[in-house]
Amino acid sequence: MIEVENLVKSFGGFRAVDDASLRIETGSITGLIGPNGAGKSTLFNVIAGVHAPTSGRVRMDGEDITGLPPHELFHKGLLRTFQIAHEFSSMSVRENLMMVPAAQAGETLWNAWFGRGRIAREEAALLRKADEVLEFLTIDHLRDERAGNLSGGQKKLLELGRTMMVDAKIVFLDEVGAGVNRTLLGTIGDAIVRLNRERGYTFCLIEHDMDFIARLCDPVIVMAEGHVLAKGRADEIMQNEAVIEAYLGTGLENKAKA
Repeated sequence: MIEVENLVKSFGGFRAVDDASLRIETGSITGLIGPNGAGKSTLFNVIAGVHAPTSGRVRMDGEDITGLPPHELFHKGLLRTFQIAHEFSSMSVRENLMMVPAAQAGETLWNAWFGRGRIAREEAALLRKADEVLEFLTIDHLRDERAGNLSGGQKKLLELGRTMMVDAKIVFLDEVGAGVNRTLLGTIGDAIVRLNRERGYTFCLIEHDMDFIARLCDPVIVMAEGHVLAKGRADEIMQNEAVIEAYLGTGLENKAKA
């Protein structure tokens, strides 16, 4: 689904992504790991249109999407979440979901005056879909809670739910486990697997928890110093000497516990 070819992203004289090439296969849950500063989030940002690349190409289903802005990629089904959740804190959990789909009838002044019936029908459909998403994620009991009151893990589930409100093809998850307790992380993992198997979502996720990576991801891609260092199954990666050295000799098992 995604092909990255010789991608470079420089900030001044520093190459955060340095001639990186990789593929994310349709229907996979691909893990992206590496030490801090390896260029993982920058790579996500370039693929998702947050940053324009210095050079290189990005293709989605064979189409060149290099440098397209996030809103255009959104309409193509490419979505990206962030390490720190970006919820609308004063709105309810359900309202956060309902506002995701684009081009809603109520967004135009004409429909606000003359299309109230259409708006009401659309909002009723969005309400039903939002409730279905919340039930799928097992947080339907929080539907009327203000999003700002949620825990870190619940906010990550809400972000995942927002991707379910549109026809997502591929979702990039940036450190979905950061600040999340083990119980909620298990719930998030279950939801990712179900979305992959039951709804055909393709995922690529950055994560430092190797137990989580090993449970969900095949393949696992390792970055170091801006380039792709290795790719393989989680068990292969954990035994790869170059990968262990990239983690400053601590080894991935110790890194996962850090």
